[in-house]
Amino acid sequence: MVSKIIDPQAVTLDPARVAAQPMVAAVAPRKLAKVPFVELADGRLQGVVSSGSDIARVYVASITAGTHGLSCSTNNNRPCGGLSGNYACKHLQSLVDEAVLQYGEDRVARYLRVEVPEGGSILHSLNGTRDPAPAAAVFARFLRHLTYLELPGTSTPIPELHWFPAGVGR
Repeated sequence: MVSKIIDPQAVTLDPARVAAQPMVAAVAPRKLAKVPFVELADGRLQGVVSSGSDIARVYVASITAGTHGLSCSTNNNRPCGGLSGNYACKHLQSLVDEAVLQYGEDRVARYLRVEVPEGGSILHSLNGTRDPAPAAAVFARFLRHLTYLELPGTSTPIPELHWFPAGVGR
């Protein structure tokens, strides 16, 4: 069996055959230091939120679409002390605020299946209770995406980074 070595520089891609995730442009600049990762995935609004008191600690926060189950814990699955009953902690508040900046209020509300009254907010329109969700998968996905920051600069799209608002920050 003979294997053929292909020079990657000589390969041209047919745009009609390339599968890429469409980029969702950020509605407004986000605070990447406070909420470095936010996504609408797995039936939840979920993301990683930095701790307000300890720079080495992060929380994985999520809100389940439809049931509005609230979950917040450290990346080591220690529960957040600020989340109790149906009262959202500051990490969930930050997550919703940054999701609205990233995706827009209408899209986030539709995804979570919540009716937001005129002049109201998504967070205050939720009718959920504490419902722990697994944090490991979200945190692992966040860490995998961080490895892309170490790649050399390129103008070709990286489909897995569609969530990252390149060139946007505050």
